[in-house]
Amino acid sequence: MMKRSLFQLTDLPRILWAAALLAIPVTSFRWFPFLGESTLVRPLALYPLALLFPLLLIQAWRKKITLIWPGAFVALGAFVLFIFTATSFGVLIDPIPLRGQEYLGRAIRALATVLIGLVFFVTAVWMNKDENDLRFSVKWIFAGLCLTIAWSGLQAVTFYTGLLDKEMATHWQLAFSMRELVRTNRISGFAYEPAWLAGQLATIFIPFLFASILTNFRLTRLKWLEPVLLAFSLLVLLATYSRGGLLTTVAAAGLTFLFFGRDLLRSSWTWFINGFRARAVDILFRVSMILAVVAVFAGVFLFLGQKNFFRRMWETDATTLSEYIVDINAGARGAYSAGAWAAYEEYPLTGSGLGASGFYIYQNLPDWSLTTVPEIAKQLNPENRLYPNPKNIYVRLFAETGLIGFFLFLAFQLHVLGDVLSLNLRNAPWARFAAVAGVFAWLAITFYNFTQDSLATPNIWLVSGILVGLSANSLHKEK
Repeated sequence: MMKRSLFQLTDLPRILWAAALLAIPVTSFRWFPFLGESTLVRPLALYPLALLFPLLLIQAWRKKITLIWPGAFVALGAFVLFIFTATSFGVLIDPIPLRGQEYLGRAIRALATVLIGLVFFVTAVWMNKDENDLRFSVKWIFAGLCLTIAWSGLQAVTFYTGLLDKEMATHWQLAFSMRELVRTNRISGFAYEPAWLAGQLATIFIPFLFASILTNFRLTRLKWLEPVLLAFSLLVLLATYSRGGLLTTVAAAGLTFLFFGRDLLRSSWTWFINGFRARAVDILFRVSMILAVVAVFAGVFLFLGQKNFFRRMWETDATTLSEYIVDINAGARGAYSAGAWAAYEEYPLTGSGLGASGFYIYQNLPDWSLTTVPEIAKQLNPENRLYPNPKNIYVRLFAETGLIGFFLFLAFQLHVLGDVLSLNLRNAPWARFAAVAGVFAWLAITFYNFTQDSLATPNIWLVSGILVGLSANSLHKEK
């Protein structure tokens, strides 16, 4: 009998998939061909996926593997078809060029981002069929997280100690990233900016860690691995000083625990209360727990309060909503979204076409932003060549695809949620783990989309695809 070689062609899909998951943290890879410096979303994971996706199709055509076509593909397909329809309407509208940018060019770039998102989602669906695939995927996601934590730690050493020269660390960062280290000493990891790293933690990494602890499901024999990774992930999240990332994580964790952790909460509360009726040692232990929790929250509050833009959330003299938005340094984001909303008001059903919202922003900025937001004044400088974005994917969908496109996207998201919840009906520990992680990620993505507007970012596709693949294959086996 011939010995099995170290590498076989049948192993190639898993190798490429592992490489893609390991590369997920790198969001703005410098070495991409045919892209200008204004294109910031450049996921390194796209390289292995560009090989994996056609390989899966070839293997399916040769009947080497079977690919499942879940119902979520139908909802997503309807959304994508309408995107092309709305984009064709945008060609007829043909808005006035802005700073050398014409609609057709913007539309092609926007359609390319949709294609990238589809590759992430569809590949994640096809590469996750059962528990073994889930374990394989999450292990490599955790491997990418370990690299992120290590690089974030090195950035922290650079920022807060004199052990490593910042200029040298910046050269290392620029070897793969479009951006140097953040000058405000905020941790950004492998991502373009701290907010992007916080988004990764909230939508990809922390959901699986949270689910592992809540369901007591472990991927390895190292029972301490997930709690330690969660602790380090939360420390990195705090070090990003990202308000959106922190609020997203807290809201998603709270709602997920409310849905899946009520029995644990009830039993823990019973244990905690009954301890006050026992020995003095038990009472002292519980009092110490209360003091420890208070100390942790106080420490977090003081840590975040070191940054002015955090303190302004509670230290403000604003009397109106617009003044408060400006005070907390969110004025530019609010102004961009308000300007893009004018495109929806002009074309409410079909929108102005994918990629066209930026043509409407500058001419529809709210009055308060013209005099109180320095970033807006900088953007309106005639020498500035940047093309504006809505900074909110929901506003972007309304503006570029109208009511129809937005509700088709919403239908797709609800279909994904249904697939995730269906896993919770299976009587298997791995399925409950996947369901808890999926709900956490779905909630986090829902909140995260209020602060970003790209359809190419892996954050909104990866975990959803993994869970849809598991759900679809489970249903297929039952039938």
